[in-house]
Amino acid sequence: MLCLSVLSFSLLLALIPSGSDALNQAECEVCVNFLGRFYQSLKDRNVEFNSAAIERELVKMCKDAKGKENRLCYYMGATTDAATKIINEVSKPLSYHVPVEKVCEKLKKKDSQICELKYDKQVDLNTVDLRKLKVKDLKNILEEWGEVCKGCAEKSDFIRKINELMPKYTPTAAKTHTEL
Repeated sequence: MLCLSVLSFSLLLALIPSGSDALNQAECEVCVNFLGRFYQSLKDRNVEFNSAAIERELVKMCKDAKGKENRLCYYMGATTDAATKIINEVSKPLSYHVPVEKVCEKLKKKDSQICELKYDKQVDLNTVDLRKLKVKDLKNILEEWGEVCKGCAEKSDFIRKINELMPKYTPTAAKTHTEL
């Protein structure tokens, strides 16, 4: 009798999800953030919540995605060059208004790379000294703006290009840098 109650108690504990299974916001930040914005845009535009409509809208949103969000779209199969298609793992749950955290948790089980994506740290152009940044960070600034620096070979070339484009993309930072 005691053995049976211990066995049933153990079975009960095994069925209750543990806290470690729950998805941590920071653990899957790109997925949760991107799909959260996507879900909100669907609601704001009164898009019909069926699987096909959601897939169409996701593919549209992924066309404009850059950086880590584009990589997420690739992993989900929402880009033209994607090798796999697990887009239905997003569209179907969202059509039932499943929270994006749960959708990302399900995606993580299908492809662990989805939750390994992290946003690059943002550089505050108002306060940063561009000369102290790495070339990689300078390239990332230009990439965020959708610009390239053709013919740039040295760090000073990238800094010159950023200073040249700064008034267009961050006018407040441009004013700060001209005062220096």
